[in-house]
Amino acid sequence: AGKSIAVAYRTDAAPFSFEDKDKQPTGYSVELCKRVIGVIEQQIGVTPLAVKWVPVTLQNRFSTIASGQADMECGASTVTIGRMKEVSFSSLTFVDGTGLLVRNSTVGNSLSDLANKKIGVITGTSNERALTEALKAKVVTATVVPVTSREDGLAQLEAGNIDAFASDRVLLVGLAAKAKDPK
Repeated sequence: AGKSIAVAYRTDAAPFSFEDKDKQPTGYSVELCKRVIGVIEQQIGVTPLAVKWVPVTLQNRFSTIASGQADMECGASTVTIGRMKEVSFSSLTFVDGTGLLVRNSTVGNSLSDLANKKIGVITGTSNERALTEALKAKVVTATVVPVTSREDGLAQLEAGNIDAFASDRVLLVGLAAKAKDPK
């Protein structure tokens, strides 16, 4: 019987973990996972290890690992104390922070410039906590609007339903490229 490993990956977290045009997992985190698999193959003397790729979402990525449906995840997950109670994390592979995506027509370039505006953020993310803390720290009153995904955030921003969208900076760069008007 062959040995196998189940690897969870995000389909929507470019440039870290996403699907290419052939629906194959790709990205920076996926490449790192492939290298980890190579090291595991050497350590246990099994080449090749059969890899079962398991697509996961923002909502189920940790429970998929915790329940044993996958052995590791390739994504863009922020390490938090609460999450460490559910899963273990590797060494940090990328350091990023929460940023804001705004339309060109929005005046200003700071959080203070978004006073009394609507800022979208995905519920339950570390970005939501960072945004809430930053608004409180800077004493800025803005309406925090829950969105379901980065794509939903972009769509609401393009439609003018929100004035800004908060997420990991590097993920916003990948998202901006998908905009109807990337400028």
